[in-house]
Amino acid sequence: MRTTTGRAPHSLTRTWFARMFKIAQTLPAIVSSIRNSGQPRFRLFVTIDLPAFTASIQVTLEDVPVEPRFDGTVATSHSTASAYGPVLARTMICVPSLIERLRMPERHSNANITPDSRALIRDLAPYREPSSARSVFELVITAVPFVLLWVLIWAALDAGYWIGLAFAVPAAGFLVRLFLIQHDCGHGSFFRHRFTNDWVGRAIGVVTLTPYDYWRRAHALHHASSGNLDRRGIGDIDTLTVDEFRARTPWRQLLYRLYRHPTVMFGLGPAYLFILRHRLPMGLMRNGWGPWASAMATNAAIAILVAAIIWLVGVGPFLLVQMPITLLAASIGVWLFYVQHQFEDTFWEHEEGWSFHEAALHGSSHYDPPDVLRWFTANIGVHHVHHLSSRIPYYRLPEALRDRPELRSVGRLTLLQSLKAVRLVLWDEENRRLISFAEARKFA
Repeated sequence: MRTTTGRAPHSLTRTWFARMFKIAQTLPAIVSSIRNSGQPRFRLFVTIDLPAFTASIQVTLEDVPVEPRFDGTVATSHSTASAYGPVLARTMICVPSLIERLRMPERHSNANITPDSRALIRDLAPYREPSSARSVFELVITAVPFVLLWVLIWAALDAGYWIGLAFAVPAAGFLVRLFLIQHDCGHGSFFRHRFTNDWVGRAIGVVTLTPYDYWRRAHALHHASSGNLDRRGIGDIDTLTVDEFRARTPWRQLLYRLYRHPTVMFGLGPAYLFILRHRLPMGLMRNGWGPWASAMATNAAIAILVAAIIWLVGVGPFLLVQMPITLLAASIGVWLFYVQHQFEDTFWEHEEGWSFHEAALHGSSHYDPPDVLRWFTANIGVHHVHHLSSRIPYYRLPEALRDRPELRSVGRLTLLQSLKAVRLVLWDEENRRLISFAEARKFA
């Protein structure tokens, strides 16, 4: 008797056990390699395909995803990989290919990462532990003032709309802060337990008009590919290289210019993003029911909340109060995201030269605004540290920065310097910096 593969059963059995033995041998090497890279948390899953007589290992890391650039046969699923757990990027890797990469670090794209970079990841690990009491306190001192300011603006409508409108600015600041608490929940850093993080994040998402689970997936992809020229498109600001821009037709160049214009980038764009685009799981629409369920559930909750408020105060007053707060907060949020990665000496690299550590440390800014703005923006300006270790809650980022003074000057941007970054729109691969349209014409 012979099988459909043409080999005798005992031959298949020997092959099967040989492969299983090889997997058993490789697991300690994988664990050791991941630990040596400074990863405090990781999971390994062995997937066995009985009909195909194959097996693969799934490596799930928190904060620093396994880079899917191994030689040999590799299957990646970044668009669906980060569905579970905070900021996870999952990569399905054939065992021989993975071990080859682990045993030949000189060929790995991270070979230029110094031991100090890996040590830095380990040094930041103690700051990853959140305080439940502090997190609840931060949530209360953000949500309660937001609600009070909303009511105050509504009550001031009878005295004069412009009087109440002045309170929309701090209200928008608190809404931004709520979004950043949701952001930390998405990273699993705000509370100790994922259940608490997820449901607080989902509740806040109704107020920020951001479907939590869908956003968390897209944001995980951003962390896994930030600064990678070959993996642009989800969770980032569209950025063209000089050569890509020149290769476009005049019409498409005009569209990119319009997209990059401050009126669109910080005015129309944020309104479209939060009010319209977040209503559908754009970018992840083919990734199963998860993104759809997140978006539709958030939409339903938003509809119920809006209907209840309109029933209490009326349509006109609701729009007069909520729209300025939403539009201003959306613009602030996009501005923050912009300056976190769009600055002159940022980091962009193609796949073969890209590394997570380099992109995190040098492709993310240390935005250093005045103290009051730093408080309202929940220390998100310490973005290079956040990208190095996204499980650090925002209220511990200043502590990490204080204890690691060498990080203070890395990618530092003041408020004035950040305003100048608006004109930087194209990546100059030759000189490795962001430049303006005018500079691109000069170098043509």
